[in-house]
Amino acid sequence: MRAIVQDRYGSVDDLSLSDVPRPDPAEDEVLVRVRAASVHPDVWHVVAGRPAVLRLMGSGVRRPRERVPGTDVAGVVESVGSAVTRFEPGDEVFGETVRGVQWRNGGAFAEYATAPEEGVALKPSGVSFEEAAAVPTAGLMALNNLPQRRVPFGSRVLVNGAAGGVGAIAVQLAKAYGAHVTGVDHASKLALVRSLGADRVIDYTSEDFTRSGEQWDLIFDVPGNHSFKAIRRALDPRGSYVLIGHDAFGATGHRWLGSIPRLLGLVARSAVSPQLRGGSFASPDKRQLMGTLASLMQTGQLRVVVDRIFPLSQAPQAMRHLMSGQSLGRVVVRIDD
Repeated sequence: MRAIVQDRYGSVDDLSLSDVPRPDPAEDEVLVRVRAASVHPDVWHVVAGRPAVLRLMGSGVRRPRERVPGTDVAGVVESVGSAVTRFEPGDEVFGETVRGVQWRNGGAFAEYATAPEEGVALKPSGVSFEEAAAVPTAGLMALNNLPQRRVPFGSRVLVNGAAGGVGAIAVQLAKAYGAHVTGVDHASKLALVRSLGADRVIDYTSEDFTRSGEQWDLIFDVPGNHSFKAIRRALDPRGSYVLIGHDAFGATGHRWLGSIPRLLGLVARSAVSPQLRGGSFASPDKRQLMGTLASLMQTGQLRVVVDRIFPLSQAPQAMRHLMSGQSLGRVVVRIDD
C-alpha cells in the first residue's frame, strides 16, 4: 500500500511517499481503508522528535518505531480481528489509531491503518470523511478536559485559542452545556470563532483578557501563553482553570520535556489553589468519549470546519500549512481510491 514514511526524527520535509506492507489487525483491532486523516500538532511532535521525552514514551529512542505518521482516520472497515464485536466490514468509521494517550506515530497517513476497537466509532451520517477525520485527537482532549460536570448551566467560560483544533471543539462543548462563551484568538480567526457559537470574541493582539478586569468561571487555555498569576486576575475565586499547553511547534516549552514541567507544577500547586482542582488523571474511556463525539456531530452540536485538504503525497505541505498558523479550520490529508 502507499503510505507516508518517516525514517528519522527531524523536518517534515524528510517525509516521503513509499510502498509499505499492509498491516494486519490484532484480535481487538479493525483494519480501516483510510479515506481521510487529519494533521494536528501531535503529529508534528513525533515527526520532529520534540520534546525529546516522547522518544522514551513509546515513540522510539533513535528513530520512530512506527514509520507511518498520523493518528486520526476516517474510512471504511476492511476487516476485523477475532475479538471485535461492534464493527463489520463495510462500516464507515472514524477514530484514533493509537492506544491510550501516547506520543507516537499511529500509521494513519496510509491507504490502510489498524485501530483498536475501543478508539473507533461509527461515522455519523451527513458528516464527510474529511470532517470526521479531524475530530478524534482534538475531540478526545477537549471532551476529557471539559466534561459537563465542570460547566454548570449559565457558567461564564473563556476559551483561549478558540479557533484551533481543541479550542474550536471546546467552544462548542461549552455552548452545548449551556455556558456563555468568550473566545480568544487572532483577529483574522474571530469570524470562525463566532460561527462556532461563541457569544463574544476577543482579539488577543489588541486586548489582554487577563487585564480587562472581567472574570470568568472557567478558563480553558490551549496555548498557555499567560502565567497562572496572570490567569488568576481573570478567574472567579470559585472558578477553575484548565491548561492544555500547546508548545507552538517547538517555539515554546522545554526542548526535552515540553510543557510537562509546567503541568506538574500546576498539579503540585493545586494543593493550595482550589482553582486548579477538578481534573482527572484516570485513563479516558475512549469508547464512551468517541460515542459522545459521534452523537454531538450527528445532532449538529459539534461542527467541523475544514480549511484545506491535501492529497496523501503532499502530507509534508499539509504539515507546513498547519505550522504556518494561517489555517482557518482543520487541515486534512485525503487518501483517494
